[in-house]
Amino acid sequence: MARVYSAGRRGVPVIGTKLSAMASDFQRRKISGVFGAMDTDDDGYLTEADFRALTARWLDLRGTDTGTPEGEKLAAIMMGWWATLRDASDRNRDGKVTLDEVLGVVDELPKMPGAVTGTADAMFEAVDENGDGAISAAEYRRLIEAWNGVDTPTDEVFALLDLDGDGRLSREEFTGHWFEFWAGDDPAAPGSWVFGRV
Repeated sequence: MARVYSAGRRGVPVIGTKLSAMASDFQRRKISGVFGAMDTDDDGYLTEADFRALTARWLDLRGTDTGTPEGEKLAAIMMGWWATLRDASDRNRDGKVTLDEVLGVVDELPKMPGAVTGTADAMFEAVDENGDGAISAAEYRRLIEAWNGVDTPTDEVFALLDLDGDGRLSREEFTGHWFEFWAGDDPAAPGSWVFGRV
């Protein structure tokens, strides 16, 4: 059964936290993979430009742009996520976020489940392209390919995430997995694979 966490307000919350960079080796490994995928220009930092490039990649995979309601919504969610990450992580306020700054926030997330589930809710809205209240295998694949920038096999991971085997990820399943990925430290947790194999 999926672990369910109370969802915070819709949208992307601003996370305020003291950074302590005590993430485990496993957390560092899984977060560094996502960090590398988001760092579209490979300069070692996450910036607004990286999130704009990631958004453009995702819109291209969907065959749309910011001139459509769907594209405008996706862009708003992704850029809202950048603003949240920047506000929570960018200690020196230089407009750049390092891996260590992200890991410092990750270390605090288990104490802030509402902040994590708030971002899960926003990402669920972005991934659920047709608005049917579930993420299909195809929608999940586009999420991962947008993140990675390349074709990525996702059938094995999707089957692991689909806890009830109904061929869809419910909002509750996705939220539980999102929390496990960002705030968890268990290599055996299905959510550790939410962005693909670790």
